[in-house]
Amino acid sequence: MELAIIGLGKMGLNMATRLVRGGHRVVGFARSKETVEEAIKHGVDGAFSLEESVSKLTSSPKIVWVMVPSGKTTTETIEKVASLLKSGDIIIDGGNSNYKETIAHAAMLEAKGIEFADCGTSGGIWGLTEGYSLMIGGKVEVTEKLNPIFETLAPAKDLGWGRVGPHGAGHYVKMIHNGIEYGMMQAFAEGFGILKGKKEFGLDLSQVSHIWQHGSVVRSWLLDLAANALDEDTELKDIKPWVADSGEGRWTVFESIDLDVPAPVITLALQMRFASRDEENYPARMLAALRNQFGGHAIKKAE
Repeated sequence: MELAIIGLGKMGLNMATRLVRGGHRVVGFARSKETVEEAIKHGVDGAFSLEESVSKLTSSPKIVWVMVPSGKTTTETIEKVASLLKSGDIIIDGGNSNYKETIAHAAMLEAKGIEFADCGTSGGIWGLTEGYSLMIGGKVEVTEKLNPIFETLAPAKDLGWGRVGPHGAGHYVKMIHNGIEYGMMQAFAEGFGILKGKKEFGLDLSQVSHIWQHGSVVRSWLLDLAANALDEDTELKDIKPWVADSGEGRWTVFESIDLDVPAPVITLALQMRFASRDEENYPARMLAALRNQFGGHAIKKAE
């Protein structure tokens, strides 16, 4: 098939490359000229503007995959691309958009006669070689037209991808996926932290991670990645304990509140990411002050 990919970041470029290797023709655009030139080296037909990206598509319907940061950037990109397309053409949003915004995008495009699919995409920088997990929302007849694209991006033709529901469902499922990911990552981080704290055993955390990779109930791709990190540096001494969040963990927690569905593990995992960024840590200072006030407990003075 033929499509344009707008956004050639860490995932966009790898996805374009995987599609090219799978026999598809891909037109690629990014705001950085250097990024486009890099994509050309991987067989992508480079474009240096949105207008050029769309004009280089020769098949009908024209298909444009948007792979840019969620929020305002995605909305503006979809609106601009829509102005360049005709009725019956298709836009795919493969980023981490909020599903409520996705539903609004679908309605906006439908009024213009432009078809739409949302595709929650998981796989990170490993997707190029391992394939991507694709959670797709949209009309059945539209998503079926796109199946050859999904089959190429996925780990296998019949594995790791599927249409999960109407517009918004793909991004909704991806949102919950990321919320679960938060909890799993936090559990691994805490477990290895406790292991490291048992100084008298002198545990080799890299060795432990490799033992767990085979036969263990907790074996997983995340554990494999933990093993990779520990192989490089068991102490992780060059990594600052500051953890960002993409937004989807927050949205998952908001959704649990809206639906009255308890999600304490995911919620606490999100809160721990906030805690990692608080260099001042005023709440901890207040706790120390209160313990001193009521019990005379010693306070460690800031250096």
